[in-house]
Amino acid sequence: MGRFVFVLLILMCCSSSRFTGAYDPIDPNGNITIVWDFQSLDVAGMTPYTVMVSIHNYQMYRHIERPGWRLSWSWAGKEVIWSTTGAETTEQGDCSRVGSGGSRPHCCQKRPVMVDLPPGTPYNMQVANCCRGGVLSSLVQSDLTSAAAFQMVVGEFALARDSGGKEPEKPWQFDMGVPGYTCSNATTVAPTRIKVDKNRYVQALLTWQVTCSYSQYRASAAPSCCVSMTTFYSETIVDCPRCSCGCQGSPPSPQCVSVDQQQPWLPAVGDDEPSSAPIVWCSEHMCPIRVHWHVKTNYRKYWRVKVTVSNYNLARNYSDWNLVLQHPNLRSLTQLFSFNYRPLVEYGAYNDTGMFWGLRYYNEMLLQDGNVQSEMILEKESDFTYSGGWAFPRRVYFNGQECVMPPADQYPVLPNGASALRGHFCFLLLLFFVVV
Repeated sequence: MGRFVFVLLILMCCSSSRFTGAYDPIDPNGNITIVWDFQSLDVAGMTPYTVMVSIHNYQMYRHIERPGWRLSWSWAGKEVIWSTTGAETTEQGDCSRVGSGGSRPHCCQKRPVMVDLPPGTPYNMQVANCCRGGVLSSLVQSDLTSAAAFQMVVGEFALARDSGGKEPEKPWQFDMGVPGYTCSNATTVAPTRIKVDKNRYVQALLTWQVTCSYSQYRASAAPSCCVSMTTFYSETIVDCPRCSCGCQGSPPSPQCVSVDQQQPWLPAVGDDEPSSAPIVWCSEHMCPIRVHWHVKTNYRKYWRVKVTVSNYNLARNYSDWNLVLQHPNLRSLTQLFSFNYRPLVEYGAYNDTGMFWGLRYYNEMLLQDGNVQSEMILEKESDFTYSGGWAFPRRVYFNGQECVMPPADQYPVLPNGASALRGHFCFLLLLFFVVV
């Protein structure tokens, strides 16, 4: 029994972070928080209440892409939604039991599915932070578009027994409608305070809160990206591991197209609009996204790296994409070209994880069968070395998905077993031959 427990602990320690549930060591406090702020509530008269529902993406580098969030929940009783502003339900449902004398409710379903309104919605149908088609930016890329909101008027509710008749029964079984997210039950928290002008705050009558966490294991049975490597000091090309995202012809591998195959049948999708399943170029790795890390140049005090992100997905563009790299020398990043950058994990002056994303109106969109690339110059520190695979990233994430890395024993190695390279080595060698 003791030996079994020991082996189990070893397996758990060696497992990739992709399978460690919802905990993310890079963004341990990241989550999506749903807040219900009651703007009007009359428990004595049991008249319909008005609630402002807001969705906040507190994740540093994960964002919600199109087709966007589809928030759903189950009512505890026979509640109906009389009206909405800033969003709408996908179905009205059977409203024959209510509204026979005049206007009919917006939705009478036991489990409504709420979706965001598209950009360009008339102003009289909007509330603040609505109408972006369900897209939520990550907190680092844009805290201005990392939240969404809509307003509802809800009637036919019952009072919760455990509240002493002070609040309605809470809905339950919340779901973001986005793969990988699991939501808690609603809990009563301190009422939200909202600043309305320079000197005044207003407070909600009642506030409920729901927290949704992400797990890559729940999101997909297979990875969606992989990493390849090359260096200036080795002719070895380390490609993505074979079958990184599945093997051709076997589930859960995506459908693939060979280079010489015609493509008139490819589905027409809008920018950033994912199809039901990716359609990729046939390759040994079968991944929609490949991240290539190339150690390009060595200087006396610095070294240069080129990073290329290639889109093998023939049916999708990635807008507002982001890339997270983990490497101990990122704390000494001196210059970056063509990408935005922000450190993610900082312990005082120490930083080994950074987030990269495209420049607005330049390369913020990764097109079908296209690529984006950047180069960075890093200053060498006391622990710098090219040996032992130190020059390569420890982890790579694309759009919040951890990418498959090559095995460490396949990394390019220094020629002749050298333990380090120095920037003036080539210069001294050339000078020697000139003098001789």
